[in-house]
Amino acid sequence: MQNKVITIALVGQPNVGKSMLINSLSNARLKVGNFSGVTVTKEEVFLEYKGYQIQIIDLPGAYSLNNYTLEEKVTKEFLDNSHYDIILNVLDSTNLQRNLFLTAELLALDKKMIIALNMSDEAQKESIMIDEVQLSKILGKPCIKTSAAKKIGIQKLLDEIVFKFENEKLPTKLFFSDVIEEEIETISKLLQECNYKTNQTYRQIAIKLLKEDTQTYRQLKEEPIWIKLQNLLTEAFKHLYIHYQTKNMEDIFNDEKFAFAKGATTETVKQSLKREKTLTEKFDSILIHKFFGLPIFLFLMWGLFQLTFEIGNIPMDLIDAFFASVIDKTKTVLGDNQLSSIIGDGVIAGVGSVILFLPNIMILFFGIALLETTGYMSRVAFLLDGFFHKFGLHGKSFIPLVTGFGCSVPAYMAARTLKNERDRLLTLFIIGFMSCGARLPIYVLFVGAFFGNQNAGNVLFLIYICGAILGLFAAKILKVIVFKSEDEPFVMEMPKYRVPSFKLIWHTVSNQALMYLKKAGTYILAASLLIWFASNYPKHLDVENDFNTKIELAQSEEEKINLQNELSLYNLENSYLGYLGKFSEPLFRPLGFDWKMSVALETGLAAKEIVVSTLSILYGLGSDNNETSDSLVEKIKNNIPFASAISFIVFVMIYLPCLAASMVFMREAGNWKYLWYLFIFTTSTAWIMSFITYNITKLLIN
Repeated sequence: MQNKVITIALVGQPNVGKSMLINSLSNARLKVGNFSGVTVTKEEVFLEYKGYQIQIIDLPGAYSLNNYTLEEKVTKEFLDNSHYDIILNVLDSTNLQRNLFLTAELLALDKKMIIALNMSDEAQKESIMIDEVQLSKILGKPCIKTSAAKKIGIQKLLDEIVFKFENEKLPTKLFFSDVIEEEIETISKLLQECNYKTNQTYRQIAIKLLKEDTQTYRQLKEEPIWIKLQNLLTEAFKHLYIHYQTKNMEDIFNDEKFAFAKGATTETVKQSLKREKTLTEKFDSILIHKFFGLPIFLFLMWGLFQLTFEIGNIPMDLIDAFFASVIDKTKTVLGDNQLSSIIGDGVIAGVGSVILFLPNIMILFFGIALLETTGYMSRVAFLLDGFFHKFGLHGKSFIPLVTGFGCSVPAYMAARTLKNERDRLLTLFIIGFMSCGARLPIYVLFVGAFFGNQNAGNVLFLIYICGAILGLFAAKILKVIVFKSEDEPFVMEMPKYRVPSFKLIWHTVSNQALMYLKKAGTYILAASLLIWFASNYPKHLDVENDFNTKIELAQSEEEKINLQNELSLYNLENSYLGYLGKFSEPLFRPLGFDWKMSVALETGLAAKEIVVSTLSILYGLGSDNNETSDSLVEKIKNNIPFASAISFIVFVMIYLPCLAASMVFMREAGNWKYLWYLFIFTTSTAWIMSFITYNITKLLIN
């Protein structure tokens, strides 16, 4: 009976000891020839092991899978088009980071693969310690320490070849930066929707298209799907060019390989020998220092929130005054009627109260984009990896979590980089604790009303930090009770430090600002109209006539004003919105909320910005109309007790994200039931924390 054949593609950079590794295999037969059509030597080794015939094809040494040299072209051609069962990637243990450049490209092929960490004896002499177990987990491929010179690890390597051949291929763990992953996902989705027939995975094709692989383009241009793909690729390249400040896709992917290799090496290699540090390493020694790194990060975030309030506060008065004058002029032109009320008190007041906070939003997005473009945010992910592990998360969760400070929608999508389902679900459940940009207007409104400008930045920073800390404790509870799983490491990408790209920052900030304004001009506008209608109807004509009669008979101007305010308050309490608020008030009363605050929270389920416009409409109609209550800040300050305001901030910080984010959460989680669980989890947590906060605050101020 003929033995089964296991075909191995032996791949590595030049001078990693591939030939010596072949020679160290005892009883091996060597066959030498040439690769088809070229003069490059082809060496094949045949040996019998455990009932298998193992054929090892030694591919020419290549630094990457490009077509620069004949050797690289031959290796790439073989790996793309020839039959083999397993890739055996040989690495030089004394120069792991450089060797991982090629490994990153091999992982993209998504084949069965084994990593041989060769020259491990030399690495040990140079005091280089490699954690091969951790590296195996990061790459998703077995890593075995070998020494071809001393025949160390050869037996283990052969055993792994047989084991790998007999078992199913595990998922590959090569992931690019979020920007590239987003484009890979988009291209793969189109290929899937069109049911494109191929022997490769859709992900492989997407990566090759983005790498501008000539053969893949030539093949797809003959297919009908090319018409749809062309526009998609044009947009994808535009997106990448802006982010990476270059149109050279090779440079872009080289940067990705560098980030991957540096991240994997940083996490798994320790060297005790001293040498001259590079500029990047000098920066890293400070910014990701185990003692100073976290305080530096917190200081930078504190500074960002100070700027968000201090600078953002400057144009607020101008915007507020502008919309107030527009409302007055609208009522003057249209007269005192329902049309002027719906346009002035509904449309302009509702949308204006949201646009009021646009400067704060833009400053926050500017700060986060600035830190991301320099390469600093990836360092923070590495810095927090060990800290996050204590709460059941890992450093890779940091990217979607910090994205959550901007908007929950892209944050939920960024959680795709976590391929372990339980880890991904846990991160998805915690993202809502990171206060998104839409909650910022609510915080700015309440902080400005109750803490004054001098303390506002500090309080704003405290709110965000408290939300994040609460999220970490919630993660720990969920990890212990619900999402029990073994910690799975991921490589932390370490891109080069870059000078901030203001073109990229402007692209990010302007896109986010336009999205914010689009919200204000679409469903926030619709919600404002709905809220106005619900707060003005049904009409109570008999009551209004009685009040109007009393107003006409009133002796003094003060008495008339009091009667008008009584009428406004009666109409509001007996409107559809009032009925809803009164119905839900018993649930929120223990938290210190009146029915108006309860309604504002409920409308916030559609979009958090609507909370501000709802409060503006409700307190604008029902509050005293004197010179001290012209601005929304004054209205809030005069109508809401301090303890209730603090409790309200805590509830907003925790409860369910907006409708758009909730739909994305459901899609990423993969089931409606998780959205229901999220609603129960966030609402109950928000209620409990707000109840505790309200009662403690009352005790402290009394």
